[in-house]
Order: sequence, then structure tokens, then C-alpha cells
Amino acid sequence: MKVAVVLANGCEEVEALTPIDVFRRMGVKAEMVGLGSRDIMGAHQISLHCDRVVDDQLLDYDCVIFPGGMGGAHALRDNDQLMALMKQRQDNGQWNAVMCAAPIAFARYGLLANHHYTCFPGIDEETKRVAPTGHFEDQITVVDQAGHLVTSRGPATALAYAFQIAEVLGLDTKQIRHQMLYDYLKENI
Repeated sequence: MKVAVVLANGCEEVEALTPIDVFRRMGVKAEMVGLGSRDIMGAHQISLHCDRVVDDQLLDYDCVIFPGGMGGAHALRDNDQLMALMKQRQDNGQWNAVMCAAPIAFARYGLLANHHYTCFPGIDEETKRVAPTGHFEDQITVVDQAGHLVTSRGPATALAYAFQIAEVLGLDTKQIRHQMLYDYLKENI
């Protein structure tokens, strides 16, 4: 099993690195894939060095994950090569995940049409305009089995998002949730 997190300049660093961290802790191959470059500057001026750049090998991952961050989300949205690859992944029945502002990319790609999703508050207005047949839900994470789609809200939901992705891929997250004190956090908030 292997997953990819696609990073573009202006990405939200917490949302980009949390799935990488969770999957690597679980022993799953998790790669950072840069859009156009291996060196990406995050939204909060944190330099990120990716394992590779976006190419047709995105079709080989069990899940491709997009973090948010407005600058990164716009770059992901506007890239036609990435759009073609992500459409092919959905047509193949492969899992894709997107959070925060990045659902604007999936809306443009047509991946939200007739599917359930969530996003950062206010971003739903743009996604509804671009993908009017999508079904927005005000939840921390949303899984749409038919669309092979996992979505989430924002930086504070990044762990829930990573665990939800792992679960749809058939992984047991009980141990990692305990090790990372997620159960404690969930019980005490």
C-alpha cells in the first residue's frame, strides 16, 4: 500500500504533513509529491522538500491526498495535468482525499458532482457554484463510498482526516490513535 500527498506552493503545512506522519508511523509508504517542483513553500513559510513531482505515477497510489491552504488550493485547482490524472483515478475507482480549501480543485475537476463532501467554512459557496450537484455536509470528515472520496474541514481536523483515510483503505487505526493520544483528546474536549 502507498499514498501520496500532493503539495503546491501555499499549501497548509499541518494538513500536508499530518497524513504523511500518520501513514509513515503506521508503516505505510507515504510520499510527498510536489506540483511542478520538489521544493514547495507552505502558506506559513515552512519549506517542504518532496520525494518526487507530479506525473502519471499518481495513478499507482492507493490514495492521493490534497491538503488545503488557499494558495495551494488554487494552484491544484488550476493545473490541467493534475485534473486529468485525478479524473482518471476516480474513473478507476481509486480513493482520493481533499480537505479545507482544496475541494475547489475537486469541484473544478468534476469529482464532487453527485457526491457528499465537506470543506472549510465558506469554501462551500464556491464548490456549490462550480459543482451544484455535490452535497455539502457540515461534518469533521465525510466519506463518499460511491465517489471513493474522503473530505475534511481544516487544520484542526487533520488527524481525524488522516485516520479516516487509513480506515477507508482498510487499515486498523486503533493502535495509532492510542499512541498519538487521539483517544485522550477526543474524550476530553
